[in-house]
Amino acid sequence: MEKLALLSVSDKRGLVDFATALVKQHGYRLLSTGGTAKLLAGAGLPVTEVSEHTGFPEMMEGRVKTLHPKIHGGLLCRRDKEDHLAAAKEHGIGLIDLVVVNLYPFEQTVAKPHVEFEEAIENIDIGGPSMLRSAAKNHESVTVVCDPDDYAAVVTGLANPAGMGALRRKLALKVFQRTGAYDTAIAKYLEGQQAEPDLEALSGFPANYSLTLKKAQSLRYGENPHQKAALYGTFHDHFQQLQGKELSYNNILDITSATYLIGEFERPTVAILKHTNPCGVGSANSLIEAWHKAYATDKQAPFGGIIVVNQTLGVDLAEQIKDIFTEVIIAPRFTDEALAIFAKKKNLRLMIAKEGIGADALQEVRSVVGGVLVQDRDRSLEKMAACKVVTTRQPTADEWASMLFGWKVGKHVKSNAIVYCRGEQTLGIGAGQMARVDSSRIAVWKAGEAKLDLKGSVVASEALFPFADGLIAAADAGATSAIQPGGSVRDEEVIQAADERGLAMVFTGVRHFKH
Repeated sequence: MEKLALLSVSDKRGLVDFATALVKQHGYRLLSTGGTAKLLAGAGLPVTEVSEHTGFPEMMEGRVKTLHPKIHGGLLCRRDKEDHLAAAKEHGIGLIDLVVVNLYPFEQTVAKPHVEFEEAIENIDIGGPSMLRSAAKNHESVTVVCDPDDYAAVVTGLANPAGMGALRRKLALKVFQRTGAYDTAIAKYLEGQQAEPDLEALSGFPANYSLTLKKAQSLRYGENPHQKAALYGTFHDHFQQLQGKELSYNNILDITSATYLIGEFERPTVAILKHTNPCGVGSANSLIEAWHKAYATDKQAPFGGIIVVNQTLGVDLAEQIKDIFTEVIIAPRFTDEALAIFAKKKNLRLMIAKEGIGADALQEVRSVVGGVLVQDRDRSLEKMAACKVVTTRQPTADEWASMLFGWKVGKHVKSNAIVYCRGEQTLGIGAGQMARVDSSRIAVWKAGEAKLDLKGSVVASEALFPFADGLIAAADAGATSAIQPGGSVRDEEVIQAADERGLAMVFTGVRHFKH
């Protein structure tokens, strides 16, 4: 029985070699259209135009060419049903056993600056998705290929027919993933072109939320070895790994948190993180000074942690951190001398932030039971002018500077979050406790372990003090000023406690919960 293969592609990578194997190794007769047919004929391959096969000419500028019963009947006919086969024979429909189609480049077209609406519409493929879906639905009998990267697997599979069933099912899944992503891209484009725009859609929260991401890599496991995991999207477009082991699930989370944190700072800054929480941050006139400040906060936490800097990492800093067991170091650049030092630690992951430090995502998406939560990323950072002094005593200039530094750090600490700092250095950080006063106690204890004096320090709380106890604990530890959002029903009690102890306190009016 004659074997038919229908080939009609926009992306012509590897097509001639694949088609040659189909004809010469596996005895297929080729059907094709337009530019694909010309390419195959030019390569000396026998090819039949679809219009000749159907007996119906292409028309309407090529919009109608493959939408024909002789095409879709040949794809959808079930080989295990006698009535299907009889109908095909009665109407002269040849069975098509293999389809190679990839779609008009709609996504690339609308990504171009100033693309015209008409051009975008003309790049909406109709026949391509229709053929792909017909073939994929009937994948028990039809091999369907939408990605040139799969040509080699198909050629190998055709030589070993016993394994073709599993391969066809895998390829069919890929088709529906591709056509689903294609339709989503079209819908998103059209949403943005409405004469009366959908304000919810423009705000990033449409009535129907769709997200299609390409698999970037399989991961060894998730947070724990018994959990499977994979990475999707464009993470690797933002970072370049220079050396070290393959990134893990936890590494990727830590790198993301580190990048967002360091992006808050303009002066030379070093941050050390563990399990996405900052455990030491310092800013100074140079990275080496900033490192000494950050490291002094907690000399245990960097073990197995993440170090991130916002300037070129040079030999002086590399010498300081080379003997500390670190999972990942992130910088916008590394000097050759620093790379030579780190090269001796083969497992250490060195990451370059390709677009500079401070990668910006507009939204965060988290899975919940039955769906996802979507929110704008917390990019608010309050300026001094937006803050309100609520105590009798006004903060000094140094206290103001320390408060704003601590506020930047506290925004990236898991709630409940307490940060003690002085100047541009963290002194103690308490994260993730059920009671805010407990976070304060932990921060005080960590400062004591590091032998850092909290006298004259600033305390930053990412959310309001619900009771005066947290503020009192900070004052007892030596803090002389505090910054918090305010808004508690007991604000007056908290303010009174601050006044009684001579603290200066600032309300920002904005909280930074982080769960």
